[in-house]
Parts: sequence; C-alpha cells; structure tokens
Amino acid sequence: MDSSQNSVLECTSFYDQPHVEIENIPIGPGVKLGIEQVNNKAIGIGGAYGTWGDSYSNEALQQFIEDHLGEPLLVEEKMNLSELGFEYRQHLPKLSDQEHIDVEVEVGTRLLKSAISACGWKPAEIEAVIIGMSAPTCDDYTERIARQAGIQDQALKVSIHKACDSSVAGLNLILNPRLSIIEQLPYNIAEKLLDKKVLVGGIEGLSRIVSLTHDKNALQIFGNGAGIIGFIPGDSMKFLTGETLEAFDEEGVLQVYMLYPHSRNKSSNQSMIEVTQLGENNLRIAGMMHEPVRAEPVVMAGMMGMVKLFVRNGVLIVKDVYRNYRRQMEEAGTPDKGIAVMVTHHANLKINQLKGKNLQKEGIRLVTPWLLKDFGNVSAASNMIAFLRIVNQLKPGDHVLFDGFGAGTYYDVVVVELGGGC
Repeated sequence: MDSSQNSVLECTSFYDQPHVEIENIPIGPGVKLGIEQVNNKAIGIGGAYGTWGDSYSNEALQQFIEDHLGEPLLVEEKMNLSELGFEYRQHLPKLSDQEHIDVEVEVGTRLLKSAISACGWKPAEIEAVIIGMSAPTCDDYTERIARQAGIQDQALKVSIHKACDSSVAGLNLILNPRLSIIEQLPYNIAEKLLDKKVLVGGIEGLSRIVSLTHDKNALQIFGNGAGIIGFIPGDSMKFLTGETLEAFDEEGVLQVYMLYPHSRNKSSNQSMIEVTQLGENNLRIAGMMHEPVRAEPVVMAGMMGMVKLFVRNGVLIVKDVYRNYRRQMEEAGTPDKGIAVMVTHHANLKINQLKGKNLQKEGIRLVTPWLLKDFGNVSAASNMIAFLRIVNQLKPGDHVLFDGFGAGTYYDVVVVELGGGC
C-alpha cells in the first residue's frame, strides 16, 4: 500500500478536482453538490462520495465564521488548521429548517443513486441501506432517501447515530455476527445480509449543525461530507475480526446534543445503545451522548482534551483487534500476512499521528494515509470517503482495518479481507 497519499489533494478544492461531477440543487439560493464515483472491479467494491455547499479555504473560512458570530476571531482562537490536516471546508448559505431537510434528502438520494451506479447495480437489487449520521435532519431520513433512490420497500434500512463512529459501526453490524448489540435486534443482521448487495456509509450535513453553535473550535473543524460504499458481505468483503467499545465521556470533552430519539437514561451495567424498530424493515440504533448544558448542538474542549479522549481508548481497542488478527493469521498458517492499510476516522491529523506513535510503542505499525484535507472533519462520512479514495490501490486478498471512533464515546474496529471481482 502506497503511503504517499498523505500528500494527496494539496491545497485543492474538491470541486476543482478531476472526475468530480458538479450539480446544482435548486433549493433556496441553489446549493452546489460535487460527487465522485469509484469502482474497483477486481475486488467488486464501488461507491460514491462528495460534499455540498460553498467551498472555503482556511483563509476564507475565517471571514465566514466571523460573519456568523458577528465578531472577529481573536488570535488565540484561530486554530492552525493546516497542522490539523485540513485545507478546505464546505458550508451552506442560510436556509430555513425545511430547506435544510430538502437539501439533505436530495443529497442523500443522489449519493445513493451514484453509489448504485458505480457498482453497476440496479436499485431493486439492493437488500440493505445502512447510514451513519451524527445528527439526522429528520427521523425517517434513511427510509426517505432509499425510497427516492428507487430501493425496494422490503430492503432493510438502518440509521446509526453514534457520532463519528456511526459508519464503521454500520460496517461492523453488517459483517460481524458476534456483536453484543445483536441481543437488542430482531435478527442477526450479519447473518441476514450474507451474500446480499448492501450499501453502507455516512452522510453528515455538519454545516447545518455548526450554524447553530457559537463554539469556535467546532466552527473551524467541521464541514459537509458523505461517502457510500457498495459491496457483498462474505464475497467482496469478508469479516476477519472486530470489536466495539463504549466508554462514556464523563468529562464532556466533546458534548453533542442528541437530535434523535433516545431515553437519555444511563446505567453502569447496561449499554448506552438503544435500538428502535421503526417499521418492519426500518431500525434506528442510537447512542447516548454527553449533552451540552447550554443551548448548543456541539461544544468542544481544547484539542489536547480531544487527543487524550480518543487516543487512550482508541489505542486499546485497535491493539486488541490487531492481536486477535495476528492470532487468527497464525492459526490459518499465514503468519506473514499483514494489514495493507488502516482506514481511520479523520478527526484531525494530530490525533491520528499520536495514535500511530502509541501503537508503534506496542509493536504495531500500520500504514494510515491522511486523505481528507479538502473536507475537514466530516464525522461518520470520513472513513467511507477515505476508503473510496484508496480503494483502487487495493487488490483481492488484501486485509484492511477500519478504525472508527467518536463522541459519546464509541469505538468500532473491523478487519476485513477483500474478495474477488463481480
């Protein structure tokens, strides 16, 4: 695996890149949407990713934030965004609540259609759509976009709300038949979807969320983004090992208001995850968050607090999964087999670099390219976008580690083997 991808897309807006198809969503003043389709026929995996809204460089972002706040950013409040791995963010103009819903439903619908097209499939062939999102614009979002994309009503629709971990949690749900959450589900989803055509991804309209906050860290870090991959569990992507972890953010280092139904009950001997069956083929998996005291959708502590929060537990779960993987390779008689790449959540570059250093202290060295300079932190969308950006470098038989983590805090780590073509 070529780790030179760390320098990809240097100082280039996503909209200006080759292979990105630009559309206009005729809502409000008009919303720009860019989508890129990807397909690796050798492994039978394709998908689509993109962003929407106006594109802001780090320099232009400052004026955008100051206009929103109605006051200038102080020198000490300005983050070194390039050091954190980000050069561009996409944000929306002012829209009404209904316009936000309409825009994100249209974005999700077009992304699903593009992902289906990239895979060479038909909408009627899709057996499941699993979408991760931190703050859904409406409770039936996944069901709406699936219907508008032409996907059959009997297909399984699952919405996952575990903040930035949501899309990898969806991947774990699809592939791992031994998840503890299975006891809350009406059936074992991994067993149900084996050898079926599925779509999984993250769709994050974070511009809508940060437009409601005065948190200056959040305003500088987050932006819009979405990534959807299509594959066949057990064929084009095979489960090797994986784990999930809940570790409640008692200190409130990253506070997120739950814009989705949750009882808000927390018990020391119970999972913070609640499963709701919304219809015969429609599920919601929602995680409890440490919510802000004041009326804000998100409140972030300083960067060092974020680093400590995610690195400490993140290293533990990656280490456990990696050791299980090494044990599995020994038992299979392939002790020299290794992981081609680790696809991790792009919270910020410093978090990922420190995690890498701590893993190296444990004797674990994984190629972890940085791939989202032109998006910013797009929460649950980041793992899927990152994977789609390197998928054409991968080949049948490669092993890939997906590392998801996010507010709450929730962690999902999954190792898969890529299969043959379709």
